[in-house]
Order: sequence, then C-alpha cells, then structure tokens
Amino acid sequence: MRVHVADHPLITHKLTVLRDRATPSPTFRALAEELVTLLAYEATRDVHVVEVPVTTPVAETTGLAIATPRPLVVPILRAGLGMLEGMVKLLPTAEVGFLGMVRNEETLQPDIYAERLPDDLSDRQCFVLDPMLATGGSLIAAIDYLLARGAKDVTAVCLLAAPEGLKAVEEATAGREVTVVLGAVDSHLDENGFIVPGLGDAGDRLYGVV
Repeated sequence: MRVHVADHPLITHKLTVLRDRATPSPTFRALAEELVTLLAYEATRDVHVVEVPVTTPVAETTGLAIATPRPLVVPILRAGLGMLEGMVKLLPTAEVGFLGMVRNEETLQPDIYAERLPDDLSDRQCFVLDPMLATGGSLIAAIDYLLARGAKDVTAVCLLAAPEGLKAVEEATAGREVTVVLGAVDSHLDENGFIVPGLGDAGDRLYGVV
C-alpha cells in the first residue's frame, strides 16, 4: 500500500478551519470541497492516460487524454458525498458510483446496504471518498468489494487518518494495488473510535445530526 500525506500550507490552513468546532456547516461543506480538490491532484497523479493528436493554432502536436475505461469515483455514504463535488470538479469525465455502509451490530463489521456501481469494473481505476480513516473497517470493506468486482486499483482519498486505521488498511491490503491520499495523520483513536484531535463526526458536521 502506498500512502501520501499532502503537505501543503493551503491544505493545513483548510484543515485548521475544519477542525474548529465553531465552523458552521455551510463553511465546513465549502472548505471540504476545496480541500478534496487539492487532495485530488495527488490522488490522480497516476491516472491512466493515452496519447492523442492535437492541432494547435500553429502546429500539430501530441497531448494526453484520460484513458478508457474511465475512472470511477465512489463516495461512501453519507459523509463521502460531501467530498464528491471537489473530486469530480477536477475529474469531470469520471463516472460516479455509490456505496452505502452500516455497522452490523452482531458482527461489528461494516455491511453494504446500498450499492450503485457499473456492472463491469474490469480494469477500472477507482477513487474511494471517505472523510475519516478511523478504524479502517469501512474503507477495507469498500476496497475489498471493488477489487473483488474486478477493479484494477483503488485510491482512497481521506481528509484525516488515525495511525491505527492506516495500519489496519495496510495489513488488509498487502500485495494489492492500493493508495491512500490524506490531508493529515492525527495522533490516535479515543475509546469511542474518534480520531484525536480530529474534527468530530464529518457526516454530522457536513449535514447536521439526523
């Protein structure tokens, strides 16, 4: 597994405002979208491209275009929806799928309760959006599901991660084509599974408590 922590002053600045509990939901949503667009530059560094001929006003040349099959962006519901616009703004030709996940209270493992994906994921590059990589359970389940459906590789884009979650994802994806792009790695998980210092529950802060 490859891990990239985007070390940039603008990313740190936006994360600082997101962490502030006084930041209202509208501001939080806008900053999350901006932050994801910045992270998307790193996440798409190895996106598949093909050479194409181009006629400029003065000459013939060769450029690059996004290859087919097109990349697939997969937000994990519900908090991942708050990252979607920031990602497709940078990658407008991508297709979008959805995964809804909930914890099974008997097994304590994440179950997929909703799925909207193309039938064939063969050779697809998939970009999973999940704001908080805490224990890693949901992200591992999403990665497993996409790779089992034929995806060629998976890149996860997260605002924050805890070391415990990163370790869990690394162990679960050993030997597979997985990349994790992060805004920051925080200190640890507390007894309730929240990232510390973190920014609270991303879904609640994006959309309010439901």
